[in-house]
Amino acid sequence: MMTITPEATRQIQVSAQHSQAQGLPLRIAAERKADGRFHYQMGFDDAQQIGDLVFEQEGVSVIIDAVSASLLKGAWLDFVDLDGHMEFVFMNPNDPHYRPPQV
Repeated sequence: MMTITPEATRQIQVSAQHSQAQGLPLRIAAERKADGRFHYQMGFDDAQQIGDLVFEQEGVSVIIDAVSASLLKGAWLDFVDLDGHMEFVFMNPNDPHYRPPQV
């Protein structure tokens, strides 16, 4: 399972409110591209499919399809300031191009 930080959950809730999607779960998907890099997608979706992993974290309901679940195992979703712009960031040790933040 992946982890969603409190900062990310707050922003997900704000985004749901702004897009009039309150109460809808957040679907997160990951895909491995031909060059090995990972591509991530997020959006509000109430269409649960067979095999989806459904969980709640910090008050946010999340749906992840079975293929994405294996790619996102142990990953973190955070909402951070990157060069003056707040952005969602996936920290994923399964991604061969991932480099953990330097402490």
